[in-house]
This record gives sequence, structure tokens and C-alpha cells, in this order.
Amino acid sequence: MSEYFAEKMNLLAAQHQPFLFVLDFGLKAPLVLELSEATAQGILFDVNGHRNFEPVAFTEKAIQFRKHPVSYDTYREGFDNVMQHIRHGNSFLTNLTFPTPVETNLTFEEIFHRSSARYKLLLPGKCVVFSPEIFVKITDRKIASYPMKGTIDAAIPHAASQILNDKKETAEHNTIVDLIRNDLSMIAKNVHVSRFRYIDEVKTHEKTLLQVSSEITGELPSDYHSNIGNIMAALLPAGSISGAPKQKTVEIIRESEIDERGYYTGVFGIFDGQDLDSAVMIRYIAQENGKTLFRSGGGITVFSEAEKEYQEMIDKVYVPIY
Repeated sequence: MSEYFAEKMNLLAAQHQPFLFVLDFGLKAPLVLELSEATAQGILFDVNGHRNFEPVAFTEKAIQFRKHPVSYDTYREGFDNVMQHIRHGNSFLTNLTFPTPVETNLTFEEIFHRSSARYKLLLPGKCVVFSPEIFVKITDRKIASYPMKGTIDAAIPHAASQILNDKKETAEHNTIVDLIRNDLSMIAKNVHVSRFRYIDEVKTHEKTLLQVSSEITGELPSDYHSNIGNIMAALLPAGSISGAPKQKTVEIIRESEIDERGYYTGVFGIFDGQDLDSAVMIRYIAQENGKTLFRSGGGITVFSEAEKEYQEMIDKVYVPIY
């Protein structure tokens, strides 16, 4: 299946044919669709302003949004397993995630249209995504990745300096920057960190969050269009939502989490005929077995404290509507 998606992306990009791609975490159900096909299937997307719909006005109403997170004991079981692997040297950083059942009076269509996010996706009957995290952008021959690691409530006194000086957050971010730099070096030349640990502001229905990102760039060969699927395959899964070293850490994730991620923490994006823009599928709500599940988590390092990581997982359950 993974070979199929890469080959189809290579073929369409070589022909400069625009397409949408939605690649799940395990690459068990990847989608690569020409834009007209995606629209015909009722898929809606907004990729940094490149969208296939007209704005929809909804009647204003008070938002009901209740979270029912997994118990601390359930979280702690997965956390302890991850920490055991870290102490044994099997991973330096593992992204641990869980589903949180939610109750809301918003439909997926309302969440999609009303959310304020750089990247949005609606797969009818499956999931809605409102992601703040860029995966990779390709413009001409330049490729850039923007790993996001570090989240804090903006209302906390001196929040920006606190997160930038936090030992655990710094170690986590450094690990991911090194991982992404190594990933890009497999497919690009002159890879370097062009911006390190800058802060973005994200407004939600509950609060304002600060999130820390970096920018890593490189140069692709001149024939990159005909290999664009291979380039994406080489970079998956995204380092910021897996960990390091990547292959072993993905094994740890699968034994520590309570279910399959599906499209959560996969990537989606648009090739417009010349350039590519994509996002990591975080801030994600799915319909599964009659339940509405919001999936979230965070990076675990040797400095992590279970109570703080559990709270961060809960804090990331929000809709960016304000």
C-alpha cells in the first residue's frame, strides 16, 4: 500500500497534476486523489489558504464541549512502559497518545468551518482535523520542515520564557530537531536549522496556548517532482509525533498505546502542480464505533513527570473556536 501511494504521487507530480494526499500513521489506508476526486467524495480541505469550499456561515451558539479522558491509571500504565524503554536506552523520546471521548453540540462540519487553523481537513464520516503544525513545504527546490514541540498555557506568568527555559521541553525539542535534520539529510543537501525554537500563539474555545517550533531547510535535486512520493515516504512517520530513534520508538508506541492511531498523527496536504504544502494530523477528532474521540498526547523523555504529561494530554483537547 505504501508503495502504491508513493508511485501515484510520483506520477501525478511528474505530470504537474494537482492532488490531495492523506497518509495515515501506519500507511494502511493512504489516500492520493486528484482535487476533483476529493471534492466529489465530499472531502473538504484548507491547506494554508488553498481550499475547495466557500466559507459557510453558521448560527452562533454557545459551545458545549465536555472531555472524558482516560483514567490517570490507564495513562500511567503506558507512561511507565515508555519510561522503562527510555531508561534501557531503547528511545530518547517517545510520543505517547490516548483517545479522549468528548461530548459536543458541534457537528464535524461546524468544527471544520468555524475552527481557526492553518490546516484543516474533513473526511466525511471519519474525522475532522484542525492542525497548527506544518509537516513539510516544498517550494521550487527548497524543502522545509517545522517540528512543533512544547505547549504551555499563555496565561501562566512569563509563559514564553518559562517554556523556552524548561529543561525537559528543551531536551525534547532538541531531540526532534536533530531527528528531522537527519531525516531531511536522506533526501536533500545543505540541510540546516534556519529558525530555532520560535513561538506561535493558538487560541481555543477555552484559553490561549503558546507552542514552540523550529524550521529546518534543505535543497532537493532538480528532478524532485518525479520523486515526490518517495521523498514523503522517506520522511514518514513525522518525527514530532513518533520520536527517536524512529523505528524502535514506533514499536514502543504500538505496545504502549491502547489502540491504533489510524489517520491521527499521519500527514495530509496539497500538491498544487508545482509546490507542496502539508501538515501533521494533530488536533484531531474521529467518529469510531459510535463514539466521538479526540486524540492527543505529548513527548516523553527521561525528564518527564507522569502527572504533568497527563495534564498536557488533556489540555490539548480543544477546538480552536473563539
